[in-house]
Amino acid sequence: MPAVDKLLLEEALQDSPQTRSLLSVFEEDAGTLTDYTNQLLQAMQRVYGAQNEMCLATQQLSKQLLAYEKQNFALGKGDEEVISTLHYFSKVVDELNVLHTGLAKQLADTMVLPIIQFREKDLTEVSTLKDLFGLASSEHDLSMAKYSRLPKKKDNEKLKTEVVKEVAAARRKQHLSSLQYYCALNALQYRKRVAMMQPMLGFAHGQINFFKKGAEMFSQSMDSFLSSVAAMVQSIQVELEAEAEKMRASQQELLSLDESVYTPDFDVAAPQINRNLIQKAGYLNLRNKTGLVTTTWERLYFFTQGGNLMCQPRGAVAGGLIQDLDNCSVMAVDCEDRRYCFQITTPNGKSGIILQAESRKENEEWICAVNNISRQIYLTDNPEAVAIKLNQTALQAVTPITSFAKKQENSCPSQNLQSSQMENDKIVPKAAGIIPEVEQLIAPGTPIQFDIVLPATEFLDQNRGSRRANPFGETEDDTFPEAEDSLLQQMFIVRFLGSMAVKTDTTTEVIYEAMRQVLAARAIHNIFRMTESHLMVTSQTLRLIDPQTQVTRANFELTSVTQFAAHQENKRLVGFVVRMPESTGGESLSTYVFESNSEGEKICYAINLGKEIIKAQKRCKKTHLKAHIGRSPKA
Repeated sequence: MPAVDKLLLEEALQDSPQTRSLLSVFEEDAGTLTDYTNQLLQAMQRVYGAQNEMCLATQQLSKQLLAYEKQNFALGKGDEEVISTLHYFSKVVDELNVLHTGLAKQLADTMVLPIIQFREKDLTEVSTLKDLFGLASSEHDLSMAKYSRLPKKKDNEKLKTEVVKEVAAARRKQHLSSLQYYCALNALQYRKRVAMMQPMLGFAHGQINFFKKGAEMFSQSMDSFLSSVAAMVQSIQVELEAEAEKMRASQQELLSLDESVYTPDFDVAAPQINRNLIQKAGYLNLRNKTGLVTTTWERLYFFTQGGNLMCQPRGAVAGGLIQDLDNCSVMAVDCEDRRYCFQITTPNGKSGIILQAESRKENEEWICAVNNISRQIYLTDNPEAVAIKLNQTALQAVTPITSFAKKQENSCPSQNLQSSQMENDKIVPKAAGIIPEVEQLIAPGTPIQFDIVLPATEFLDQNRGSRRANPFGETEDDTFPEAEDSLLQQMFIVRFLGSMAVKTDTTTEVIYEAMRQVLAARAIHNIFRMTESHLMVTSQTLRLIDPQTQVTRANFELTSVTQFAAHQENKRLVGFVVRMPESTGGESLSTYVFESNSEGEKICYAINLGKEIIKAQKRCKKTHLKAHIGRSPKA
């Protein structure tokens, strides 16, 4: 016999759209089978009715043949032979009537009754289980919706416990009903074959018995064929019994699972989180705006496919694209007093979608998976190994600190400026022939700092002056006298992402690698707070200013900035390398990474313009000095 399609009982608990889609195929098949069975039953009942009518007709014919003798024909003389012949025919018809009666009874027992039992028992059972499964699914959805609306306040622990128990009970009920429903649908694939062939087998045997006196009309091959059909039905029946036993055992095994399978957020205290995922699937709540201030949440099935986030509603044949994950950013957010929410932001900085997971484990795994996919790890030959290596490197490299580990000391402008062509290359980085290894750019284990708050001593150094200190902590205008006569003053709104020490400033690749490690570290450690500042670019310095108090948070001499670049994909990311002298006499290199409200290229252009102004001023001084020296002898 050909293989029979079956629903996998192991997938009943997950209840994914793929399983639902396959289930809809089985339900469509059951519906078609029901319609066909009704039509087939009508045809068989018509045959049975015709056979009953034949019994009554032959019985009436026999009586009518005998009644010919009792007729008072006016011209009835000489009808004796006709009467005797009709008597004989009456006996033949009576014998035929006995055969027709036996055939009608056999058709009722072997043809009509099995198909009626199949319809009333098997098809009705499937329909009833379908309704129970639908009710259980609705109850589960309602309980999950109630669970999703649980607030984060701890004073509702009793309510949370009751809702969690309600979710577990609803999920178990749905699991039980789905298992029974799947088993019935699987068994239906066998029973329908028996139900289609068994009635016709009874019909054929009844006709053979009816025409037994004319057995020559049937060949031996027909008998063997009917025997083979009977054997086939018997083998299907045996196979059905074996499969039913398997399904019963599997059902018992699946129902004996631990209660944690049904309980959401079971391991909230210490979940086992896989941070190396490059694909993820499961149900999430999607936030939809229905008005200016109103929103709705819809529970949908999400899955990743390559670099895309897909969504597949129940009943849909395939999923649809929700968002391209390449170079996007993801972070946990607080949204409408709901737990486990995270937001995916597009590379251009526009707010993307907000999703809610059902547990802490699911929330963090979704964030890690989206973060891994955004790096385009899935395009490598061995994405799993690459994800493991990158996350291990990030875990080893990240040691979050809340303030600068080193003081920035105001130093003299560097005398070793690079050529104008190299600085232009920083604005629009060119692809290098050989990309250096990560270890050549940043030492493994380099700590990352996420806060730009300066130590108190450094704050005093920056704001020390001859006047009395402003009681509001703001800097005086004469603190930075270059602001008055600077040829360049441009302001940008930025958010500090992080900084770290680097090993080289000869290539912009060090900035890109620092961006990657900073973003990865923020995602891994769930650090999503960012300090917003105003970045003032002048012809002499880069200043980070607090937008509220106007206090200068950091000040960098423009001559100490040796590299600067914007991210090649996420245009709002910008970074620069600063070379600073140390107390030991050496120099240190640090990369600072920011997210800007405008394009990072504009900041790079402003920095480059400031450095060009410095070079032009130096050339003017040299020219003026040479002219002064040239006039001195004449004087």
